[in-house]
Order: sequence, then C-alpha cells, then structure tokens
Amino acid sequence: MFLRLLFVLLIALNIAVGAWLLLGQDDVHGRSAADPGVPELHLLSERPAPPAPAASAPAPVAPSSTPATAPAVSAPSPSAPATVAQVPASPPPPSPPRQVTYTCMALGPFATQADMRSMRSALGSQAARMRQRQEQTTQTSGWWVYLPGGGSRDKALELGRRLTAANVGEYFIVSSGDNSNTISLGLFKDPANARRRRDQVVAAGFPAQMTERTESVPEYWLDVVMADNGRNDWRNRLHGVGSHSTGCF
Repeated sequence: MFLRLLFVLLIALNIAVGAWLLLGQDDVHGRSAADPGVPELHLLSERPAPPAPAASAPAPVAPSSTPATAPAVSAPSPSAPATVAQVPASPPPPSPPRQVTYTCMALGPFATQADMRSMRSALGSQAARMRQRQEQTTQTSGWWVYLPGGGSRDKALELGRRLTAANVGEYFIVSSGDNSNTISLGLFKDPANARRRRDQVVAAGFPAQMTERTESVPEYWLDVVMADNGRNDWRNRLHGVGSHSTGCF
C-alpha cells in the first residue's frame, strides 16, 4: 500500500514540475518580464558604439581686397655671366666582351704514338681542342752504290770477273726483282761514305752510280687549338718538337 502511494506521489510531482517548466517561464512564450511601456534595461556592453564625429569643414577664407602680387623676377645683369645648369654625365656604356682568338697548330711529326701521347699529356687542359692523326711519309733508308749489269746474267757475271781482276771486292749480283742482274757495290747510311765508294769504283774504270733508297713509314701528328688569352707558357713545352700553322677544327 505504501509503495502504491509513493508511486502516485512521484507521478504527481513530475506532472507539477513539467507544468511549471512549460507555463511558468515568460521568455519561452514570448512574454516580457516587465510591464508594457517600461523601457528595458541594457548592459553597458550591449549599448551600440557612438558614431565618430564628422570632420569639420575648413572655414572659408575671406577674399582679400588687395590683389596678390606675383614675385618680382629680376632680369640678369648684362655683365653677369649666364649660369648653365649642370647636367649630370651619364655613365659610359659597358664595353663589349673581348672576343677570344685562337691559334691552330700542328705539332710533330712524332716517331711513335707514345711520344705523341706524352706531348698531349704535357699540354693538358691548356688546349681548347686536340686531335691526333697518322700519316704515311717517305724517308731515306740509305744510299746505294751499284753498277749496271748489262741486262743479262752472263754479262753480269763477266762484269763481276772484271771487278775481281781490278781488286774491287765486296760486291754481289742481284738475281731478282726490278734490279735483276745489277751488281750491288754497297748500301750506306752516310751519303759521304756512299760517294767515297762510288769514286773508288769509278777510279778503277767502272761506271759506278749512286742513288738514294727510300721507304714509306708512319708518322704521328698532334693538332691543337690554343686560346690567345696571354697564357703562352704552353710554348715552353715545345722544345725539340716541330710545329706549323694549320686550319682550325
């Protein structure tokens, strides 16, 4: 019985609180808490800021009764020198960049590729460009003293017997090639020795002759392009090396 009574009281209490929340707050239903016609109270922080004061217009200037006089300009005296306004001088235009010129040379000839590579390493980075090349050239291999054999083997043998009788030794008969049946009297590196041998055989009564022997050999060149920028110390490295001007590449 007591529990039922307590349950009823709690329900009644909830109904009363809900009615008070629903009907007892004026701001919820749009009613004002003050009487009609009474101004509302506002906090200072809620009041709008006062407008900024307008700038005051300048006071009108009363027109002067006396006209304004222009400042007098004094005429220059005839004896006084005329002054000329000094115009600042403009800076000189920048000088154009100096054009770099180049010297193109061919160094050599070198007898071996090792000599050419050594020179290339010695020049190093001083050269703007370098290239190496190989050419074939003809050089003297010696001087040959000989006696024409007459065109046939028998005539060459007969001429050899006559040389032996005249005490002209150290000869042999060429048996093949373009100079077949020619009697060779010696091959010399020094042309002076070749001339001495020829004169000896001529003095013995035989028409000895002397000719230069040549052969084709390779030679190596190093072409360089050097900038003419005052760094001419690279010329000091060319002692004993031939050189001549060549076309630039």
